[in-house]
Amino acid sequence: MTFTQNFTIVGDSLALTAIVAVIPILYFFWALAIKRMKGHIAGLTTLALAILLAIIAFKMPAAMTFMSATQGAVYGIIPIGWIIVTSVFLYKLSVKSGQFEIIRNSVQSITEDRRLQALLIAFSFGAFLEGAAGFGAPVAISAALLVGLGFNPLYAAGICLLANTAPVAFGAIGIPITAMAGPVGIDAMEISKMVGRQLPFISVFIPLYLVIIMAGFKRSLEVMPAILVSGLSFAIAQYLSSNFLGPELPDILSALISLFALTIFLKFWKPKTIFRFKGEAEIAAASAVKNERIENVHYTAGQVFKAWSPFLVLTAFISFWGIPAIKSALTGHYEGTNVILKGVNSIGHLLTYAPEVPFLHNKILNDAGTAIAAVYKLELLGAAGTAILIACFITKYITGLSWSDWSKTFSETLNELKLPILTIGSVVAFAYVANAAGMTHALGMIIAKTGSLFPFFSPFLGWLGVFITGSDTSANLLFGNLQKISAMQVGMDPLLAVAANSSGGVTGKMISPQSIAVACAAVGLAGKESELLRFTLKHSFFLVILVGILTFLQSNVLSWMIP
Repeated sequence: MTFTQNFTIVGDSLALTAIVAVIPILYFFWALAIKRMKGHIAGLTTLALAILLAIIAFKMPAAMTFMSATQGAVYGIIPIGWIIVTSVFLYKLSVKSGQFEIIRNSVQSITEDRRLQALLIAFSFGAFLEGAAGFGAPVAISAALLVGLGFNPLYAAGICLLANTAPVAFGAIGIPITAMAGPVGIDAMEISKMVGRQLPFISVFIPLYLVIIMAGFKRSLEVMPAILVSGLSFAIAQYLSSNFLGPELPDILSALISLFALTIFLKFWKPKTIFRFKGEAEIAAASAVKNERIENVHYTAGQVFKAWSPFLVLTAFISFWGIPAIKSALTGHYEGTNVILKGVNSIGHLLTYAPEVPFLHNKILNDAGTAIAAVYKLELLGAAGTAILIACFITKYITGLSWSDWSKTFSETLNELKLPILTIGSVVAFAYVANAAGMTHALGMIIAKTGSLFPFFSPFLGWLGVFITGSDTSANLLFGNLQKISAMQVGMDPLLAVAANSSGGVTGKMISPQSIAVACAAVGLAGKESELLRFTLKHSFFLVILVGILTFLQSNVLSWMIP
């Protein structure tokens, strides 16, 4: 038995089909933002609703529907859930060993200003992690660091989600763009150039936007020199690398340049006043003597290096894991002649599994009549979470923790994250059901029918795709061809439309159910997903509108910007 996706199955109307398809999304927003359900309850009930609609309204066989949900749930656990567990575990090891006190002191030695700490860690360091690893690692690690520095958990999670907007399109060594190039038939370098002529405008704006959210416009002006150094250095590097080097390195290069530029700048420039969150200033004043003693604590360069070593090791391993040839070897797909990589490839092959999903593999036909493969993708060695786990093993020896403390901390981490992992599994399962039944594509086709306004709405397709799937890569694969075909029909440059899908998609990352669950898990806010969604939702809408306006202008008066 096969199932052919039908986008006019409700009343033979695309509009009616899209209305039915949007019901689970509206329900999820209602459940979290208005009803304020806990994340795992909202996720599970949204999944249940999507399954019912897929079976009843979209006529998808029940067996296929349930198996598509299992495929998504497995992907939610590996690699996404695995990254969260290991990232939070690494942070907890740093705290358990007492090394995080030294990390806190070293960051405060650069600046005690919360605005500038957010730029250093959430924006620059988070972008580096996005470029090297992607998935949930940037938000999980940078948010945990901010909480350790004393940030309110909700603010830490929200700020890191917002900051992660700038680098997502070039995340994980440029995979969102390189993966889309083949299916849409446009060279990856050309897509990279076009995205690199859109995102830098967002990248230069994000640092200012972050600080305004944190402290208000007036307090933002106090640190405008630092904001400009952070944003401009990142945006310029992003433009140059994406247009002259390709899609693989913009995040890593831009992040490092921004991080070092701001750190060096802060050695010579300080804000007139130190900004702390409400209540912190009073605590500091009441504990002036204690604070003075703390400020007089000076750690040696060796102590600071040791404290940061777990995160340096983490950075090295996830960067190493992201190199294409090594990634291929770790997943058992290496075809080169390097002896060492061939040996790694043998191990990677043994630890990589891709069993077909029963009742689903090649059983669903898309609108072109092509069968859609469905496998459980289990890359145990190649997963970024495994790289982080190795860093956790090395951290045990760096910090001198006993195996008992190490194991106890890992057990505590698993116990704390059981509900967040359930949330992630359920929302990814929902995404897979929506894709398999044709719900997501029906919604995309409605947006594609906006005629002369399509250049403005084009980024909204990417935004929708990332909201549902949680991945810019998935959104590009999902809507890339639809963007290209729709653009040709309305006289828009297909390259601009394809790039807009990726650029618009980055603004949906902060409200994706997966991202919300990851961020809450990282900062200990399991069950508070509704509060975080309410925090990020308006910012997501605002930023995607900006990308829509820019794309519309580039299709008309700024068409000279298209390569």
